[in-house]
Amino acid sequence: MSTYVLAGVDGSSESTAAACWAAAEAVRRGLTLRLVHAQTWLDDIHADPGQPADVRALTTRMLSDAKQAVLDSYPGLEIRAELIGGAEPVNALAEALAEEASDAELLVLGSRGLGGFAGLLVGSVGLAVAGRCEVPAVFVRAGESERPGGPDRPEVVVGVDTRGPSPEVVEFAFHEAARRGAVLRAVHGWEPPPVWGYAGWVPPLAEAEQFRAIEGELLTEALTGWREKFPEVEVVEDSRIGTGSSALVDASIGASVVVVGRRRRPHHVGLRLGPVAHAVLHHAQAPVAVVPHD
Repeated sequence: MSTYVLAGVDGSSESTAAACWAAAEAVRRGLTLRLVHAQTWLDDIHADPGQPADVRALTTRMLSDAKQAVLDSYPGLEIRAELIGGAEPVNALAEALAEEASDAELLVLGSRGLGGFAGLLVGSVGLAVAGRCEVPAVFVRAGESERPGGPDRPEVVVGVDTRGPSPEVVEFAFHEAARRGAVLRAVHGWEPPPVWGYAGWVPPLAEAEQFRAIEGELLTEALTGWREKFPEVEVVEDSRIGTGSSALVDASIGASVVVVGRRRRPHHVGLRLGPVAHAVLHHAQAPVAVVPHD
């Protein structure tokens, strides 16, 4: 059984936000927080003998500063901070972080590391980690914190595939809502038949309502059993016209966290994130949890 939440730090403001978010999660779960930095050749003083600075000492200080920043807000939290082995290129760094997280309950990373483009919310390492990590991975941007989802209570948003709902994804979302005392918004985006577009997106009212009713019933069915298992969680069913990714991005505004699934793949070739998870990681206005499932 895992005893810690893992957060990767690299000195960026995003990773500091991720460490603080992970600390709050560790407190909610009653676990230790483990902060790690994956070393690269840039951390090695011997990589460039002409550089007088002790880069390794700088890296160690960065990790220590990250730990202190968290302790300032969570003085009673047990924190372990350490350097781990890593290497270039991107895939090797991602493999190191994913491997380190194999015994963790949760991995938390900043959504954009140092040197990234302002418009790219998740860097290449983050995307690679999201596609291969075997535990849920959460991505946090600088400035993101626990925010209210409404006038009274926070909100956890989860994307539900009504044709093949994942128990792992739905259960993770219910647990997150229960820990926060939050409302769970179950979002399902559905697209009308293509012929509606030919008609100018103005179908007969009766036919439109019939499709809405069917999609709503499928969402209710996907949540069957979970409401009884988590009776303390208030659930809002949100079935709306549009793609799954656009529905989740719209619903992410003001949310505490957005939960999406990532199907495990038997091979290691090509992209490992589906289009919905990929789009939500880049465009959501809240921390995003990517949950692997079969």
